[in-house]
Amino acid sequence: MPLTVGSQLRSTSSTCEVVVVRAPGLEGTVCCGDAEMTSDAAGRPATGSPEGPAVVLGKRYEHQPSGLELLCVKPGPGPLTFNGVELVLKSAKPLPASD
Repeated sequence: MPLTVGSQLRSTSSTCEVVVVRAPGLEGTVCCGDAEMTSDAAGRPATGSPEGPAVVLGKRYEHQPSGLELLCVKPGPGPLTFNGVELVLKSAKPLPASD
């Protein structure tokens, strides 16, 4: 499944949902925990499994080599991975001084 900007992905193993903010420059799969994320809502769990680090609501996660950037719209246990590599929390850019 090609990832495009605006695509909403849901985990089949947790309650996590993300939106693609920046599409990757190469083909790959996004996973949450051990399960591939999909745009299909079928087979969603009622509650997430407690294992894994939390994917935080409103935070952006990135895979720098490919340029992929995801925004968490529904939290849940993770981690988020792209082609087997864990995504890192994107840090905020410092604002310029206004003195």
